[in-house]
This record gives sequence, structure tokens and C-alpha cells, in this order.
Amino acid sequence: MAKYPAYLLEHFRDPKNVGEILNPDGVGTACNVFCGDIMQMFIKCQGNKISEVTFKTFGCGAAIAASSMLTEKIKGSTIDEALKISERISKEILSELPKEKIPCFNLAVNALRLAIEEYRYKQVQLHEKEKLDSLKKEAVTD
Repeated sequence: MAKYPAYLLEHFRDPKNVGEILNPDGVGTACNVFCGDIMQMFIKCQGNKISEVTFKTFGCGAAIAASSMLTEKIKGSTIDEALKISERISKEILSELPKEKIPCFNLAVNALRLAIEEYRYKQVQLHEKEKLDSLKKEAVTD
């Protein structure tokens, strides 16, 4: 049986931030085709900060623990900070996980990145719509 650090076991036994967010600003879904683990990460942002983050994971204990731990670490951080935190945590945890469980943690990081990409895409779309609406107003008043 693989030996896991105590902090990861705690996140497996009592995972934090499990569930969905209604009307999320970003959702990332990642899966591991080799083991069948599937993870979704949901983010809600205020300004450029992650105000709420949750996950749903169908997978092994390592995948659940990684999801829980990552959501706890990034809550309240800016988008850019969240990406840096996930990279830093990856290096810390990956050195302590059994080699066969490394993809489980990478799944959480990938789901987060995809959620952030969706959030950023929506922000660009919103900005473009506001710009177009402004141009339409100007065209009507002239």
C-alpha cells in the first residue's frame, strides 16, 4: 500500500469545497484516460480574485485529496497567483506521491487551468460586448 503524507490523508478523509457553484465564472473539466478519473473545478471571481472555488471528482483518494488541497490554497488569490500556487504545490506534492499517483494531482492542476481559461475568455467576450454596445450608442446619438 502506498504511503501518503498526513496532510493529503486529511484532505481525503474530510475533503473541502466539494460541489458545484451556480453560475460559475469558469469551469474546467479534466480526465485521465488511463485510470478513468474525472474532475471538474468551478471558480467564481470578484474582480480578478477567486472568491469561491469548488470541485467534483470521480476518482481515487489521491485525486480527491489533490482537488481539496488545491481549492483550499487558491481561494482568495488572484488568477495569476492561483496559477503560481498550483505550480508550487505541484512541485511539493509530486515529490511525496507514489509515481503512479502523480497524474491524479496533475488532473486537479489541469482542471484549474481550464476553469481559469474559461473565465478569461468570458472576460474578453464581455469587454468586446461592452465596446460594441458603446459604439452602437455613439452611432445612434450622432
